[in-house]
Amino acid sequence: MTISNLVTGAWLESHEPGARIFHSLGDLQLESGEVLPDVTIAYQSWGELNADRSNAILINHALTGWSDVPSWWPEMVGPGLPFDTNKYFIICPNVIGGCQGSTGPSSLAPDGKRWGSRFPLLTVRDLVRAEVALSDQLGIPQYVLAVGPSLGGMRSLEWAIEYPDRIGAICTIGSSAVATGDQIGTWSTEIHAIKADPHFHGGDFYEQKQGPNEGMGIARKIAHLSYRTEYEMDTRFGRDLQGDDTGRYAVTSYLDHQALKLQKRFDANTYIVLESVMISHDIGRDRGGVAEALSTARVPIVVVSIDTDRLFPPRLQEEIVELAPTALPLKRISSPFGHDGFLIEVETVGEIIRESLELAHAEKA
Repeated sequence: MTISNLVTGAWLESHEPGARIFHSLGDLQLESGEVLPDVTIAYQSWGELNADRSNAILINHALTGWSDVPSWWPEMVGPGLPFDTNKYFIICPNVIGGCQGSTGPSSLAPDGKRWGSRFPLLTVRDLVRAEVALSDQLGIPQYVLAVGPSLGGMRSLEWAIEYPDRIGAICTIGSSAVATGDQIGTWSTEIHAIKADPHFHGGDFYEQKQGPNEGMGIARKIAHLSYRTEYEMDTRFGRDLQGDDTGRYAVTSYLDHQALKLQKRFDANTYIVLESVMISHDIGRDRGGVAEALSTARVPIVVVSIDTDRLFPPRLQEEIVELAPTALPLKRISSPFGHDGFLIEVETVGEIIRESLELAHAEKA
């Protein structure tokens, strides 16, 4: 059955693979005790793995990011760039639960039908466990650096606490050790918007003519406002009208555009699965609490904060620096763009990445 892009923006088996490399992991034991069968990870890589396999860097993408790092993090990967492909082998896997080739709700289950509503709940630990399994099977014993923004930062921190022997250092950007009440409220509202769409069909919409695009669009608009700043929205748009025949405000048109862009490349079930992952994020779960878990850190932790981030405010990064004995002094990025500053302030972020790599090498020496 051909699935229209009005149903999902996910990558599907009938699509061209592009630069994705597909790797079969087999079955994956989840934190819940369930087993996710026949897992595939789609990833992309740049540079060459050296003879002793000691030059690998792991990039963990954010919620709606994916393995094609140069498409969302410009001027970061390439010869002479912060992730220098002349020196390093850089890999970015698409997370399980995602919609860009790794096993997720839009993937085919063993029975030949889309997972849909049957896809299990995941946690940050499950996503990292899949990344560890991929690394094992690719023969990468240790990463020089694990780095990620937002959801990617949650995963990088999990690497540091659970798999310290597998990394030289981590860099977590605009992230946290535990999801806050404010974040849970925001993300739960976004999930509710998707589920309230009459085209959601309980998550089993892949055989319908249309998916829950309106609901996911509303979720994206809420999210995008949390990614940017009040100051930017007011100075950039204010009360200006768009000037077309819709009578919309310019800011409304902008948010409509963001919603439409996401619809073309994302899946509503994945949005729910991965936001649920972030809601459940707690580095201290079953480890004696956040303070106790962070106190066990043994690898250098570079923590990056964006001064105007209203989704992951600086106090959340300050907490990691305060509680993790191996954390360096907080790196602060000044940006008018809020949480999305990690995407935009690439020169500053790039310098921090270079410093993090120098730190990892110094620690190893």
